Amino acid sequence: MPAANPDSATVRPAWRVQAPVVAAVSLGGGTGAAARYAALLWWPTRTGGFPWTTFWVNVAGCAVIGVLMVVVTEVWAAPRLVRPFLGTGVLGGFTTFSTYAVDSRHLFAADQVRTGLACLAATPLAALTAVWLATWTTRRVLAPRTGGGPPDEKRG
Repeated sequence: MPAANPDSATVRPAWRVQAPVVAAVSLGGGTGAAARYAALLWWPTRTGGFPWTTFWVNVAGCAVIGVLMVVVTEVWAAPRLVRPFLGTGVLGGFTTFSTYAVDSRHLFAADQVRTGLACLAATPLAALTAVWLATWTTRRVLAPRTGGGPPDEKRG
């Protein structure tokens, strides 16, 4: 008879604790992916053209992630499932860096090298800028309501 696994008792309770988080991420991810798909249907990219819809979906989603993370980590004591549902789920499903990579690959395959390189460079640069700018702006807008400036200014 094999020896009992001492870790097996901790696996079930950990899964029970994580199951609501997995469900929240899954439901949010489906919602975000459906919104992204709708955007791609409403604003299709012409073949060989710069993938503007994917670009703006990523930039907008990253900006919202910046706002959300400031709000749920610095301003509001959000319920446990808000961050996994909205941040990882909805916004993770909405932003689409896999589609960005496929769009770039299609541009290179269609000999649209300059457009492909522009897409490869502009998307992460704009997305990171959007997160930074949204975070910075949110902290400044909400500072009067939270009793001070952002964490860096409170230390001084």
